[in-house]
This record gives sequence, structure tokens and C-alpha cells, in this order.
Amino acid sequence: MEMPTTTRQQTTVSFPAVPGGEQHRDIGWGLGMDETTAPARSQPGRQPAPGDDEPIEETVAAEVVEAVQAARQEAAELTQDAPLYGSPGRPLNRRSPFTVGLFGAFGVAVAYLVARMLLDASSVLVLIGLALFLAIGLDPAVQWLMRRRMPRWAAVTVIAVVTVAVVGGFLAAAIPPLVAQATQFANQLPHYTSQLRDHSTTLGHLDARFHLQDRIDKAMSTLNAGDVFGGLLGAGKVVLSATTSTLTVLVLTIYLLADLPRIRRLIYRLIPASRRPRAILLGDEMFTKVGGFVLGNVLTSLIAGVGTFVWLAIFRVPYPILLAIAVAILDLIPIVGSTIGGLLVSLVALTVSVPIALATLAFYVAYRLAEDYLIVPKIIGRTVQVPATATVLAVLVGGAVLGFVGALIAIPVAAAVGILLREVAFPRLDNA
Repeated sequence: MEMPTTTRQQTTVSFPAVPGGEQHRDIGWGLGMDETTAPARSQPGRQPAPGDDEPIEETVAAEVVEAVQAARQEAAELTQDAPLYGSPGRPLNRRSPFTVGLFGAFGVAVAYLVARMLLDASSVLVLIGLALFLAIGLDPAVQWLMRRRMPRWAAVTVIAVVTVAVVGGFLAAAIPPLVAQATQFANQLPHYTSQLRDHSTTLGHLDARFHLQDRIDKAMSTLNAGDVFGGLLGAGKVVLSATTSTLTVLVLTIYLLADLPRIRRLIYRLIPASRRPRAILLGDEMFTKVGGFVLGNVLTSLIAGVGTFVWLAIFRVPYPILLAIAVAILDLIPIVGSTIGGLLVSLVALTVSVPIALATLAFYVAYRLAEDYLIVPKIIGRTVQVPATATVLAVLVGGAVLGFVGALIAIPVAAAVGILLREVAFPRLDNA
């Protein structure tokens, strides 16, 4: 009688190919095996060992099957055959009015708590957003250094050191003259008051027309010692808060700049894989616009500040450094910044003479035209393509929502919204 022949089935595992012809790591390493326990991998020129009788794929498959069987056995041991205290009842009906109302109320409560948390942390979130905005703006400089064969950590260190040195040097150079000119202005207040009473001077003519002296006296008469002390205390708090916020933004900007590639990858990982390539293209385009705008805006502000200082120094208008710093900071605000700074400087120039004030006003009108049609197109170019109407509306809405910070980031945000409308919203509407 012939005995039946038993054949063993061979199970193989195919490995997905990766770029370069290499294969993924053996599954055995994912099951906790190291190089001493994992099956030997085929290598070019390797002679088979005495124990290498079976194919490597069959050995790997056997290891996987044993691991799966062990996991199933452990799961079966953990599974309880029957409840100890009786069978559970039917699940709760999710469509019942009670369930719908309960989950609806829970959702409203969660939304309210999240909104409260965001409102309480709004000031910190604004600082974080501003620091991220500046980090994206400084990233083109880091990329420029990296193209010169400098590693990213070294490029970030160079940019951080240069930024801190520029800010520190600017403060060290500006604070002493600023304090001296502010003290000089305080000492000159009695002289300006006497000029208000003299109707032969420029201030006297303004006082005769607008009654400046009466309004100043009325405002001073309503103040008391408590109001003055509270005002000084409030001013000290404002200065301390501004200093703390500036240092916070500076430190956060350096950290975010160093970690920007990882943040970028994290943002893109949150997008479904099918849409990820298009999202990367759109996101990189937005980052490019933000970076170009930030660097260009800083350069145009420096030009405005230097031009203001030279003009005031030539015509001996008082407080040139103080006014130049004010114009440079105000010029960071698109559209209206340089205009406000020019009006402020023109009013101060009235203390010299009316012709000087008119000449200063004409200078800022000419500078505004040069900035709009020559400086900005040369420095920023076509990096940020936002229509004029959208620019004005974005600056107004941003300033109303977030103040100075909102007006500062309004144009890049408008450019990002324009990209989303052009590449996402409009095509869908066209195909609808």
C-alpha cells in the first residue's frame, strides 16, 4: 500500500521596490530581531553557508507566519469568552433626540472653550505669527548662503548674529541721541509756549487761527496728580511690554528660522497624499511671496529713514534722528506709512519756517511717487502681485483687526489668498 506523499507549500513575500533598486528592510527587523537573529540577506559575491538550504524568501515568510500566529494566540488568550455578569444590552440609539441633543450640547461647549482659549492666548498667538512671518522672510537669505555650500545651521547662525548685531547696533546708536533730543524737546516746551503767544511767529499765527493755547490749557486743567502718575505708570508698562514683546519675537524668529524645514514638512504631512504635490507647489509659492515682501519692505523702510535724516540735517530741522526712526518704522506699513510719517515731519518743520515745512511736504510727495514707481518695483519686483484696490482694502482690514501687525502682514496674506483663489477656487467654479 502506497503512502500518500506530503508536499510542503512554499510561501514567499515580495518586497516593494524603492528608488535606486534597493529593497526595504526585511520584515524580521520590524518584529524585534537584530542582525544576529534576522535571516541572512543575499549579498553580491556571498557564498551560501552550510545551513542555507532553504530560500531566503521562504525563511522570512516562515518567521512572519510564526509571529502572526503568536500574536493571534495572545489575542485569543486576552479575549473573554462570555461576560461574567450577563450579556450587554443593545447599544445606545445615536438618532434618538436625547443623544443628538447631548452630543450637540457637548460640541457647543467644546467650541466655546476653544474660542475662549484662543481669545485668552491671542496676544501670544499674534507674537508667534509675527515671528513665523519674519522667519519666512529671512529664509531667502539663509537659502542664499546654503547655495554657497554653507550648511543650514551655519547659515542660520550667520543670519541670527547679523540680525541681532544690526538691531543692537541700531539701538546703541539711536538711543543716546534719541534721549538727548527728547530732553531738548522737553526743555524747549516753554519757548514754544511763548511763541504761541507771539502772533508774529508761525506758531502764533497757528494759535490765532486754531486756538491751540486754549485747547492745551483746557486739557492741562482737567489733569490731576493721580492722572499724571497713572499716565506715567501706564507709559512705563507700555515700554516694558514693548521691550518684552520685541525680545520674544526676536528669539522666536531665530528658533523658527532654524526649524523652518521641519515645520514646512509637518504642514505638508497634514495634507492628504493625493493632494500633497499640488499643496507643496502652492505653499512654496506663498513662502516665496512672503520672503520677497519682508526683505523688500525692510530695505524700502531703511531708504525712507536715511532719506529723512539727510533732508532734515540739510535744512536743520530739529530732532532729525528721532523723526528718521519714526518715518522708518511707519514706512513698514504699506500704502499709508510713509504718508503719515511725511505729515508728522512736515508739522515739526513748521517750527523752523513755513517755506521749510512746504518744501518738506513736497519732498515726501516726491519720495512717495519714487517709492511706488521706482524703489518698490526694483526691490520687490513682481514677487507680490496684488492689485492696488486689494492692497488698500487688505491694509485697512488688517490694521483694523490686528493694528500695526495686521497692516504689516496684510499684503502677503492678500497675495496668498489670491493664489488660492486663482489656483483652487476659480477652477472649481469654472468646472461646476
